[in-house]
Amino acid sequence: MNILVTRPTPSANELVGYLRRLGRKAWAFPLIEFFPGSQLKTLPIRLQELGKGDLVLILSRNVIHYAELILTSKNISWPKILNYYAIGRSTAIAFHAATGYKIFCPNQQETSETLIKALSTQTIKGKNILILRGNGGRNLLRDTLLGYGAQVELIECYQRCAKFYHGEKEGKRWRQKGIDTIIVTSGEMLMQLHCLFTDIDRKEWLLKCRLIVISERLKSLAKMLGWSNVCVSNGSDNNTLLNFILTYTY
Repeated sequence: MNILVTRPTPSANELVGYLRRLGRKAWAFPLIEFFPGSQLKTLPIRLQELGKGDLVLILSRNVIHYAELILTSKNISWPKILNYYAIGRSTAIAFHAATGYKIFCPNQQETSETLIKALSTQTIKGKNILILRGNGGRNLLRDTLLGYGAQVELIECYQRCAKFYHGEKEGKRWRQKGIDTIIVTSGEMLMQLHCLFTDIDRKEWLLKCRLIVISERLKSLAKMLGWSNVCVSNGSDNNTLLNFILTYTY
């Protein structure tokens, strides 16, 4: 198994390091990079406007990195009176490390659907909710919460931007490395991966690779794009992905 990790830096390098120390062949190939979001400067005042028991939903640990930068610069702390929810384990760990606060996260796959299931209508109705995320993405979470009677605002805390690569050169490089397994953790990256390489590389190599994704939704998208060998990890944090790879049999 020769593994290509497409998640962003530093997570990609971290996972590759774990795999190599365990004797696995792995390389980092980050498809996106991050920058401060267009609405990040509004975060301090929006947090301070919330009342006791209102909710903050954090959809990525990248949110915490950029939120901490702006809050620290304003000498403002995350309000203790709010209820915090993370989309997954790695995000929850990062938030707790930064604040020491309790934060809830689902134990299932890190998706909007599982987060919605974890929120009862009694918890949501009549509440003000901030959704902290990156640019783009689905609006399923916002639309569902609005339907439950909440007041919802999205704040773009960071931006995802595609990294530029020369598709023909990269196809040659990874085929020479014998890459046969690719880890992809978002639909955006999956689409980018599919479009990056030449038609012949896509047909002869890319679509024959095994994909490891983090949700059934991504698996369905991968199948639609032409992959046949797709398996689903039950989480997107590096420890979960590492354990999945180490226990995977094929």
